[in-house]
Amino acid sequence: MDNQLKAINRGFLGGEPTFLKDKEIGFHNRDLEEKVLQFGEGNFLRAFVDLFIDQLNGQGHFNGSVVVVQPIAQGMTEALNAQEGCYTVVLRGLENNKPVTYKRIVTSISRGINPYTDFDTYKNTMKNPSLRYIISNTTEAGIAYVESDKLEDCPPASFPGKVTALLYERFKLFCGDPTKGFIFLPCELIDNSGDMLKEIVLRHAISWNLSEDFISWIKESNYFANILVDRIVTGYPKDEIPNFEAELGYKDNLLVTGEIFHFFAIEAPKQALKEMEEALPFAKAGLNVVLSDDITPYKLRKVRILNGSHTMSVLAASLAGKETVGEMMADPLFVEYLRKGIYKEIIPTLDLDEEDLNSFAASVFDRFANPHIKHYLLSIALNSVSKFKARVLPTILDYHKKMNKLTDVLTFGFAALLAFYKNEPQDNPEILEFFKGLNGDVDSYVKTVCANTDLWDIDLNQIPGFTVKVTDYVKGILENGVNQTINNFGVNK
Repeated sequence: MDNQLKAINRGFLGGEPTFLKDKEIGFHNRDLEEKVLQFGEGNFLRAFVDLFIDQLNGQGHFNGSVVVVQPIAQGMTEALNAQEGCYTVVLRGLENNKPVTYKRIVTSISRGINPYTDFDTYKNTMKNPSLRYIISNTTEAGIAYVESDKLEDCPPASFPGKVTALLYERFKLFCGDPTKGFIFLPCELIDNSGDMLKEIVLRHAISWNLSEDFISWIKESNYFANILVDRIVTGYPKDEIPNFEAELGYKDNLLVTGEIFHFFAIEAPKQALKEMEEALPFAKAGLNVVLSDDITPYKLRKVRILNGSHTMSVLAASLAGKETVGEMMADPLFVEYLRKGIYKEIIPTLDLDEEDLNSFAASVFDRFANPHIKHYLLSIALNSVSKFKARVLPTILDYHKKMNKLTDVLTFGFAALLAFYKNEPQDNPEILEFFKGLNGDVDSYVKTVCANTDLWDIDLNQIPGFTVKVTDYVKGILENGVNQTINNFGVNK
């Protein structure tokens, strides 16, 4: 670990050194109680929740640190401990189309534990009465039931197995004290992540023949929140490290980069929300965090506006010869295409606060145009059929129902998908086999695809005028190209 970074973390430096003039220094972690147990030491949590906790600490709102657990045998706790839990976060992007950079040395992590090499230390975390929150990001596959897990494993292989065993240890140590449960904040990219984690933990407790009192304690003294997270974290900037070291004045093996934008929604019972509002006052720290007993509207906003605008545009941009989202955003035609699709077609279907929707939509343009994030269109195009069904088709249907007419941009996005899938898309084998077997002219091709209820759950030919409009768009794309066809229907109208 670089001596200057170590000195900052230990609080040895009096006054701010020159090379930190444009950065914020986190709150020294050795002065704080460990209040959070975190499964996962990767880039995302360190540039997201750990950063937020550091900001809360810096303003005197939380005064707690994070003890990190390595969830699998291979991980980064050794590197984390070598830097005494200290690392740099650099966030870069656009705000109102203007470049912004934010740097902070984060010191909210007290230590890292590898349960595979130091099981006793890991197990002893349950003795800490101040521990209240358990955060996780163990990938989408992390919250899964593993039948072979056993209570006596040191530790159980799966994340839910580890949680069940720790909860049982906690239950025994504090004799079932109802105040010694946890608030779980699982940040895995799974819908209703808290509900799923709770269900698997209870399944383990039952299969391990643990007591009814313990099972009741899990249900009544622990809260499993459902979480929505949103921030692109680009991780360790390997190609830029020499420049960063020259700029920062020290070496940081855990430096993590990401975008400026962030959003964190936590859904929990009102009692847990009230506690978090007091103990974790994110709003006071100026963070874009929502505590609610129903985060469904925020999920819908993200899926329809952010994910939906991606899906409605990237295939068309790829057919137009673009390679990245950045290239797409450098083309005024596609900017207007997105603008009409989002503001004129998506937002009118959403029954949410208009100011909030417009603000979120504006952030999408900044995020897509971020020069520090290179999103390849062909990567985003993977499995576009299921993405279109989940992200865009509901808006097409809602718009038609509400306005009694068809969308222009979103319908064109569907036509672009059909034109794209006439070549060599990447999707699951069944879908590829279906498209590969299609022959004949454009009219029959479009009609057959629209009629496939296995793909869309409905026969899209039943939407008045939809098949004709899609067919015209597909013909236009194949004969005249994407740009000319977009110009013909007029994104400025």
